[in-house]
Amino acid sequence: MTGLLDHRPALRPDVLLSPPLLDGPATVHLVKDPVSGASFEIGPKEHFLVSRLDGTRSLAEIGTEYGRAFGRRLGEGNWQQLLALLGSRRLLAGGPPPPAPAPSGPSLRGGLLRGTLRLVADADATTARLHRALRPLLHPAVLGVLLLGCLAMETVLAASLGELASAFGWLLRHPVPLLAVATLMWLSTALHEFAHGVAARHVGGTVGEIGLRWRLPVAIMYCTVDNYRFLRRRRHQLAVAAAGAFANLLFLLPFCLWWAALPAGEDPTRRTLGALLLIGSAQALVNLIPLPLLDGYTMLGHGLRVTRLAPASSGYLRLRMRDRTAAAAYPPHARRLYVGYGIGSAVLVLLLAAGLTGAVWYAATT
Repeated sequence: MTGLLDHRPALRPDVLLSPPLLDGPATVHLVKDPVSGASFEIGPKEHFLVSRLDGTRSLAEIGTEYGRAFGRRLGEGNWQQLLALLGSRRLLAGGPPPPAPAPSGPSLRGGLLRGTLRLVADADATTARLHRALRPLLHPAVLGVLLLGCLAMETVLAASLGELASAFGWLLRHPVPLLAVATLMWLSTALHEFAHGVAARHVGGTVGEIGLRWRLPVAIMYCTVDNYRFLRRRRHQLAVAAAGAFANLLFLLPFCLWWAALPAGEDPTRRTLGALLLIGSAQALVNLIPLPLLDGYTMLGHGLRVTRLAPASSGYLRLRMRDRTAAAAYPPHARRLYVGYGIGSAVLVLLLAAGLTGAVWYAATT
């Protein structure tokens, strides 16, 4: 036992540990091997130990810290079990090297009606080059000015909502400008995805894949951001999630200036631009709503340090209806969070349904 406690094992320096995340009633940390891509969950006690395996502290020293923090000493079996787990996953420095990454899968996956197509061999390197080109624009002062420009634009558009809604109704009856707006919106969606990747590179994240995903008749670009759960600063996680909607608004700025420069009236160009501004603003702002599959949902999860918010909330509410004693075992903050999200998301869905119905009716009658 003395010999084991004298050891100073170290985690591989590239292994990623996430901040604490609420998952149902439990708090967990994610551990990821960036070489193999494999990840798993550990509890706060295991994270306390794993995060201190830096090669400078002996197991005896870490055990003393653990005893002070949790009020119990670790036995030899505890250490052997933990080190065996890390060793079997090749996460310890000086152990067997991690397995070589599996060869990339085929570029084309799926079929004609539904599938994906990887467009670049090294998405991270491609995004890194794009990040270097755009780096001057990512200075906080420049971003602040651009954000103020977007807020001013949305204020002007909100004051002209009636005209924009009328332009949208006109657009639906004119196929040629409708096709032009649809093409521009597709381009905005592609920029949205690249913005996530550039933002991730800017704050230390990585990009795993860039490609095209389709479910006919819809085909959109995608950019898979890796390791965002492991960014240490919450504001960096929020920035990566919000970058797409911000890019959508920036895309609209020149079109807003063009629209504002045209005289008010029934000019087809002004109507086309007005419809584009309405659709583009809706795309960006709806993306910030905290419902699953939207960026706002990801942002809320980062802000609250919670994973699987929607399914965990649904699971808790079902448990509460069946077994209040079991539901009471959840920590108080988890109970408040899951009830709040369950009620809030239901209200949001109802409001969105009512708003969409009203917008369609208004556009059809103007």
